[in-house]
Amino acid sequence: MNRREYIVAAGVGLAGTVAGCSGQSEAGSGGNGATDDATDSGTTTAESTTTATTEPTNSAYSVSMEPVGEVTFESVPELWVANNGSWADMGIALGLDAPEGVWLPSRYHTQYYDEIPGISVDGSSIQKLWGDSGVGKEQFYEIDADIHVMDPNFLQARGSWEQSDIDEIESQIAPFFGNSIFSTGYEWHDYTYYTLYEAFENLARAFQRTDRFEAFQSLHEEFRTSLDDIVPDSNSDRPEVAIMWAGSDEPTSFSPYLIEDGTSFKQWRDLRVRDAFAKTDVRDFHTDRSKVDFETLLEIDPEYLLLRGQENKTRSEFEDTVVSFLESDQTGSELTAVQNGNVYRGGPLYQGPITNLVLTERAASQVYDVDRELFNRQRVADIVAGDL
Repeated sequence: MNRREYIVAAGVGLAGTVAGCSGQSEAGSGGNGATDDATDSGTTTAESTTTATTEPTNSAYSVSMEPVGEVTFESVPELWVANNGSWADMGIALGLDAPEGVWLPSRYHTQYYDEIPGISVDGSSIQKLWGDSGVGKEQFYEIDADIHVMDPNFLQARGSWEQSDIDEIESQIAPFFGNSIFSTGYEWHDYTYYTLYEAFENLARAFQRTDRFEAFQSLHEEFRTSLDDIVPDSNSDRPEVAIMWAGSDEPTSFSPYLIEDGTSFKQWRDLRVRDAFAKTDVRDFHTDRSKVDFETLLEIDPEYLLLRGQENKTRSEFEDTVVSFLESDQTGSELTAVQNGNVYRGGPLYQGPITNLVLTERAASQVYDVDRELFNRQRVADIVAGDL
């Protein structure tokens, strides 16, 4: 019998022995807020356990991560789905095939892999999990994954699921294993946040590929050290930026993002830019879905405008549409950033270890005029290939 037939025949109680089982803690247990940037080196602050370190094993092993608690795997997962591009990119960094599905493939920007020799992902082959009525359970049955790399609480908060839906998918198919790490702005997320490399280490343990994680960790530490030569020592000499979502080619209002500890801001924290919204009464979009218009921006008048929602455009396409519109708008053209040519794509909501390297290098060129490669592309390709 195949795995699905076995589960049906054996009953719900035996599903965990096939695909794994999880002891899910209550959302909110052990919460300690967002972690400090210093832990982005990959030192894990939340408990993680496993019985192996580098090579896959046929023995059962367990890995812990909030909010799902300790998850036991009877064998190393193969088929998988991911919540977003953060986790999908971690999987690619570990040398896995692309996930079978993500919530929104359009926000998993696989074009960043064009920077890395020998790595490519066909985003069109990844199933879209999000639909008009949320995320449907039938898609999980159709894919029949060995692990669901997503925060189950995000499914309930944003995907209209109930706890009973989570329990059903875990018992009938496979466990959930993830944490919503891209933003700290959600009120329901009152448990541990992981830095990018903490989350990456946990996923490496789940897939029994910690050797690749350790290689990326070393590369990442070297990369961050190299940034010290780029970032000015004085805070006043660092650029002041406004990060906002601009979802159209002719934006007149924007969704503001305050730089916080979520992984989607990692490149900007590592480059130590100043947040133009930090000392204003502008609220973060994730907090109350707030908007700012040109008049508000003129009062703040940041040095740089970093606009999200534009990552599917090339730099020239972005300039020919969004930047051109701002330059021609009567009010938008008065902004200092527009007049000085300092309007850029601000990066995606989701990034993993590979895309973070690419995006941080791009950000350094945008705000510090760095015109050189800051990391070894071939080394990234070698790690992904297992040439450690």
